[in-house]
Amino acid sequence: MLFIAPPLFGGGWGEASAQVLQRGKASFYAKKFHGRKTASGERMHPDSMTCAHKSYPFGTMLKVYNPANGRSVIVRVTDRGPFIRGRIIDLSWSAAKQLGIIGQGVATVFVSKANTFVVPFLPSDEIEIPELELETNDGAPALHPFWKDMKEDQLKAQQKPQQKVQQKPQQKVPAKTPPKGKK
Repeated sequence: MLFIAPPLFGGGWGEASAQVLQRGKASFYAKKFHGRKTASGERMHPDSMTCAHKSYPFGTMLKVYNPANGRSVIVRVTDRGPFIRGRIIDLSWSAAKQLGIIGQGVATVFVSKANTFVVPFLPSDEIEIPELELETNDGAPALHPFWKDMKEDQLKAQQKPQQKVQQKPQQKVPAKTPPKGKK
């Protein structure tokens, strides 16, 4: 029986087929493991988006897709396991909740390595932007910004005090003249 997996996260068929895609069972850590050390040395936290995988290096970001409901998450590898036949990944409680597998406990998922550089809504082709000719009517009061008048008024007000300082005549000190009665 041949099974073709749908592309993950909106990627094309070529992108999904170029990556290694694993299919298998996923389980999740119980909340009782909160605070225990993982194989990488980090502490397990139920709200973190982490997982355990047998072969991917620590720190690798993985996409986990649940085909039953179409949900997917991105998790980081921090532990080794699972060590139960048929299971390929153990998820943190929060990641399992987002995938919708808390109620059933174990679900069939697809796992692939996540792209580290994901740019949402990046156009694939160059878009040609047309040149626009914009004209304004300087005479219309609504099109003339009021702040230009304010700026001109402020500049004039700043120049007036400077001109007054420059135009102010210097007062000459009168020379001492001898009193009129004495010669």
